[in-house]
Amino acid sequence: MPAFIHYSRTAHVIRLIAGIMCLMAILFISLFAFDVFDPALSVLQQIQAFLLHMIPSFLLLAMLIFAWKKALTGGIVILLTGLLLSPFVFTHNYQMNHNVWMSLGIIVLINLPFVLVGALFIVSAYLQHKSHLPV
Repeated sequence: MPAFIHYSRTAHVIRLIAGIMCLMAILFISLFAFDVFDPALSVLQQIQAFLLHMIPSFLLLAMLIFAWKKALTGGIVILLTGLLLSPFVFTHNYQMNHNVWMSLGIIVLINLPFVLVGALFIVSAYLQHKSHLPV
């Protein structure tokens, strides 16, 4: 089997894994939007609050779609999103629980998957590019 076929298949598998991981992480993030449902609010207020809390998930889904089409650029965007939002997530959680280790654990749960997904998309783009080079 020629080497370029191996790289192309590997790139495809890595991109598929990255997409599935990203979708799972987005679904996890989306779970936090369900805390807005309160019987004291009207149905319209609950829907508005839910949609407002779903904005991060919608943005992450748009990034995933972009990364699926343009793996290198999208991977960089997702990776930077995971890295650059980490201090904000840490600070917010530290102010709520005053525990460094718990706040770091939350960073691992929320931000690390997106850093890994971004890295996988970048690796996929590299392998795809490498498969088009002459052997």
